[in-house]
Amino acid sequence: MPADALSQVFSALADPTRRDIVARLAVADATVTELAEPYSVSVQAVSKHLRVLEGAGLVSRSRDAQRRPVHLEAEVFDLMTAWIERYRRRAEERYRRLDAVLAEMPDPPGPVASPRHPPPDPVTPGGQP
Repeated sequence: MPADALSQVFSALADPTRRDIVARLAVADATVTELAEPYSVSVQAVSKHLRVLEGAGLVSRSRDAQRRPVHLEAEVFDLMTAWIERYRRRAEERYRRLDAVLAEMPDPPGPVASPRHPPPDPVTPGGQP
């Protein structure tokens, strides 16, 4: 699947209705009519969403006697996972290096004053400055 296909997948999943359809199909295959039931849109509108998901390779339709169930194509998620995992590993490595640098830094001797947050005024015993 070329990089452009990955863009199609993420674009298809940018819509919350399509993400919900994918989540429902992860549980079981369903017909367009079954998928349209919980939404306040027409079956045709759900069919348009399914065409976008099909174009991205996320779902397919088959024929089962009189039914035409929609099936989730899990292989596409492997592609997405590999792409996300690559960047997750890079980010983790950067955080590990930052943690190592911070661990080597000496602790400051006390509260550090900044122009916005000067150190508190010392209080002498008895509460009088």
